[in-house]
Amino acid sequence: SYFTPGAGRVDFDFSKIRPKGAPIKGFGGVASGSGVLEDLIEDIRGLLAPIGAKSDTMGISTIVDLMNMIGRCVVAGNVRRTAEIAFGPPESTEYLNLKNYNENPDRAAYGWASNNSIYAELGMDYGEVCQRIQDNGEPGLAWLANMKDYSRMGDQPDGKDARASGGNPCLEQTLESYELCCLVETFPANHESVEDFKRTLQSAFLYAKTVTLGQTHWPETNKVMSRNRRIGCSMTGIAQFIAQKGLHELQQWCDDGYAELQRCDKKYSENFGIPRSIKLTSIKPSGTVSLLAGATPGMHYPESRYYLRRVRIPRNSDLIEPLVKAGYDIEDAIGQEETTVVVSIPVDAGEGVRTAEEVSMWEQLSLAAFLQKYWADNQVSCTVTFDPEREGKELKHALDYFQYQLKGISFLPRMPLGAYQQMPYEAITEEEYLEASKSISIVDFTSKVDT
Repeated sequence: SYFTPGAGRVDFDFSKIRPKGAPIKGFGGVASGSGVLEDLIEDIRGLLAPIGAKSDTMGISTIVDLMNMIGRCVVAGNVRRTAEIAFGPPESTEYLNLKNYNENPDRAAYGWASNNSIYAELGMDYGEVCQRIQDNGEPGLAWLANMKDYSRMGDQPDGKDARASGGNPCLEQTLESYELCCLVETFPANHESVEDFKRTLQSAFLYAKTVTLGQTHWPETNKVMSRNRRIGCSMTGIAQFIAQKGLHELQQWCDDGYAELQRCDKKYSENFGIPRSIKLTSIKPSGTVSLLAGATPGMHYPESRYYLRRVRIPRNSDLIEPLVKAGYDIEDAIGQEETTVVVSIPVDAGEGVRTAEEVSMWEQLSLAAFLQKYWADNQVSCTVTFDPEREGKELKHALDYFQYQLKGISFLPRMPLGAYQQMPYEAITEEEYLEASKSISIVDFTSKVDT
C-alpha cells in the first residue's frame, strides 16, 4: 500500500489472536498475545511511510531493517526462535555499516536479529572487510562462485548448484531461492569403528531423505525441494574425534562416510522413485543438539576443558521446576528480567581435547578447508575465533589463501573471558566445575505435568 499509487492504508483485525498467557497446545509454551504483532506493524509503517512517499523501491537498509524487525517480533514471545542471514555487496558502505551502531544507533534495537555477510568475490581486496571484522566480527563471507561450481572442494568442479543464490542463516547449506534446508546430525566420536559410523549414516540419510518427501504451503518451495532433494548430513564433536583418533583417521572416515551416503542415495532414491539429492553433507555449527549429546559443537573447539554453558529459557517454561529440583543454578536474564531466565550448566569437554585458545586462526581455517574438501559438498559452518591484537593483521592474508578452499566463513574477535555478564560460554577451573556439579542430580522432567 505504500508503493502503489492510490492504495489506501491497510488495517488489521487482531481479535482472533490468542490472548497473552494462553497455552499453545501444539508447539508448547504460552502465547505472547497480539501486542508484539501490533508493535511490528506500527514499526513497519514507520519504516515504509517516508520511503513510499519518495520512491517505489526499497534500499539496502530498509530491506534488512524489515527482516530484522520481523525477526525481533518472532522471538518476542520467548517461545519461538528465529535465525536470519543477510547478503550484501562488498562495495556497499551502507551495507557494511548496518551493525555500526555509532552511525546507526536506532538499529541496535533489532540489528542483532541477522548474521550479515557479503557476497565475496574471488580475488577481491579484503582489506576494508577485515578492518570491520576486527571491530565486531562482521561481515561474514560467502563465496557464491564456489557454492555454484563445487560439491566437495576436493573433487572436480561439477556445476551442480548453478542456480544457488545463497545459504541458510548459519551457512552450512547452499540454497536456491525459495529452498529450505534439511539437516541431520551424527556424532562420529561416539563410534568405535567406521563400520559402526556408516550404519548410523544410513539411518541419518533415511531420516533426512524422508523429510524431503513432505510438502510445504508454498508452491515455489515445493518445486525447488522436489527437484533438488537436498539434505545436509552433518558431523559434530569433531574436536573430540581428533583428540581420540587423529586427523588422518578423520580423513578416512570422511571419505568412507561420504561414499556410503552416495550409495544410500542411489539405492533409496530409486526405491522412492525420486531424484537423487543434489548434495548430501554439511557441517553444522550445532549448539543445542551437541549439548544434549555432550559433544563439542560442530568443528569448533571448546572455550576450556571445563566451562559453564548458559542457556536462556522463558520464565514461564515448564523446564524450570525440574531444573531447580535437580540443583541447576538459575538466575534472571540481565535486561530481560521479566521474561527470561538463564540456566548455567557445568560441562567437562573431556580429556585431551584442545581448547579454543590453543588453536590458532590459521589452524581453524585449515580444519574448515579440510572438512570442505573431504566431507561437506554443501558447506562448513565455521566461526573462526582470533586474537585481534596478535592475529587481526593476518586476516587479509588468510582470506587471500583460503578463498579458494572455502564456500563461507565468519570470524569473531576473542574477548577476555567474563568480558560481559552471562556469556554463553565461560571457562571455569576443575575445582569450580566439581563444586558446581556436586549438587546436581539427574533431571526428572516427569515431575512437571505438561499443560
